Amino acid sequence: MDKKSYVFQQSHISVIGLFCAFLSLCLLYFNKNGVFIDKVICINSLQINKSDPCGGRYIYVYDLPPRFNIDMVTECKRNQKTSGMCTFTMNGGFGPPLNNTEGVLSDHGWYATDHFNVEIIFYNRMKRYECLTNDSSIAAAFFVPFFVGFDLARYIGDFNVSVRDAGSIEVVNWLLTRKEWKNMNGKDHFLVGGRPTWDLRRKTDENSDWGNKFLSLPAAKNMSFLLVESSPYGLNDFAIPYPTYFHPSKDSEVFEWQERMRKTERKWLFSFAGAPRPGDPNSIRSLLISQCNNSRVGKLLECTVADERKCRSPSNVMKMFQRSVFCLQPEGDSATRRSAFDSILAGCIPVFFHPGSFYTQYTWHLPKNYTTYSVFISNNDIRKNVSIEERLSRIDPKTIDMMREKVISLIPRMIYADPDSKLETLEDAFDVSLKAIIRRVTKLRQEMIDGRTNDDLIEIYGWKYALMEQGDYAAVREWEPYFPKLKPVNSSAQSVINKQEEQT
Repeated sequence: MDKKSYVFQQSHISVIGLFCAFLSLCLLYFNKNGVFIDKVICINSLQINKSDPCGGRYIYVYDLPPRFNIDMVTECKRNQKTSGMCTFTMNGGFGPPLNNTEGVLSDHGWYATDHFNVEIIFYNRMKRYECLTNDSSIAAAFFVPFFVGFDLARYIGDFNVSVRDAGSIEVVNWLLTRKEWKNMNGKDHFLVGGRPTWDLRRKTDENSDWGNKFLSLPAAKNMSFLLVESSPYGLNDFAIPYPTYFHPSKDSEVFEWQERMRKTERKWLFSFAGAPRPGDPNSIRSLLISQCNNSRVGKLLECTVADERKCRSPSNVMKMFQRSVFCLQPEGDSATRRSAFDSILAGCIPVFFHPGSFYTQYTWHLPKNYTTYSVFISNNDIRKNVSIEERLSRIDPKTIDMMREKVISLIPRMIYADPDSKLETLEDAFDVSLKAIIRRVTKLRQEMIDGRTNDDLIEIYGWKYALMEQGDYAAVREWEPYFPKLKPVNSSAQSVINKQEEQT
């Protein structure tokens, strides 16, 4: 941008900003007479400036004290709990580069990425975002770069709850002092965390209880949280993809990989990579392992203690997925698992057994119709000994080809590209997530201007709203039996739920 156009643009911004301030004063004056609302929020003024390519897209990144992010990474070796994670924090959170010694990967862009490192990856990508601003008055949203997952990892074991909560409480208290927070009471703020939602929703203050209580802090409930797994009963946390091993730097690297996955010969009808969960009575993993072992067209990569290194090898996992038509994706330690994204990266059609593992999670990144890219077999069907081989064998080859093509087309939206160079024609998981959070904040801001609130939304139905934003009312009905119906807190809440059920 040349100097003249820059000066003109800044002048234009200033004029619009002054107009918004004048309008706010006028409305505040009228409010004294009971005519208008008592607070006015000026919509991002650059949305009006059509000549600005960043209009409506500016992000304000807080300059948090480094102890809340970078220091955790640079000092990780000093903490016994996180010392094993240090290797995986290099290269902007991608981890050490992977060598394509077995020919399973491509020659560029592959790293041994830890699946909980998304907050570090997102932060390093955000630093290179083309629409950053130090002017909070034109920001579409505010990014809080607190490595909440890494902070939790330092204290998650034998530390008392006050130690586990200290960082989260300190960050929230720091934000409450900022003028940027006060404009919308934090509703225009978002944070990225590399942990499932349950790690941040501790229910009690007993030291034996798991995790911390960041998401339960009153002020934090106004923020939006982008996590690798969201709560089906939450309103302000949203699922974004787990990081995979592939972080391309050019469109051509993505296209070449997609074409290779189209041409890969797939020997196995279905496969499963994972360990049994003998201590979990609800797990179906042992049943899946049994079906894989008893099928001539099934393949198993069992992650027992003795064979754990096999499953930790990206080449082993990707090799099996690339040679499989379908990849079984039951629930992991929680509802979701990183393996689902690895299977998509390999062009393997995922098979899910509970909607909370994928369909009600990554709604920003997925097509509305789940049947175009996946197969669903309920947990109950597996417990009734329904044959996976028989069910998958009935799918027409042409349908399989279309499904695989859809899976392969989803690859760009499931990966995090190298921040040192930007994909030109493709949107990756970062791009999709950031666009979605800007849309959310813009909607919330407009609702506040219009005097509307979301107070009538019932948190126990959080998973429904995510689908309904896509207009996917059929899925709301289809998945309802899979989510326990929690009791509303009062009769007023019950009436709202009844009304919403009528609409769905």
